[in-house]
Amino acid sequence: MVALSDFRASLDARDPPALAAPLRALWLDARGDWDGAHKCVDTRDDKDSMWVHAYLHRKEGDLANARYWYGRAGRPPQNAPLDAEWAEIATALLAAAP
Repeated sequence: MVALSDFRASLDARDPPALAAPLRALWLDARGDWDGAHKCVDTRDDKDSMWVHAYLHRKEGDLANARYWYGRAGRPPQNAPLDAEWAEIATALLAAAP
């Protein structure tokens, strides 16, 4: 399992480490590439990607779309600070990663 601190440290690298699409999306988002992050999860239909997709639309300010994706992901809509939600998602996905 990769620790959140190691994942955050990887943000200084030029390129992301080998990551599943939802984690790659979070990596790109943390680097300021919302569009690239969105492309990682936009057409995926797994729950993890939908969770990240919801977060991204919430960050964008499109709360109706975010609620839709939270529902598809089986997650309640969030109102925690965005950085806290990012860390929560990253921690969960890292814990589940092979």
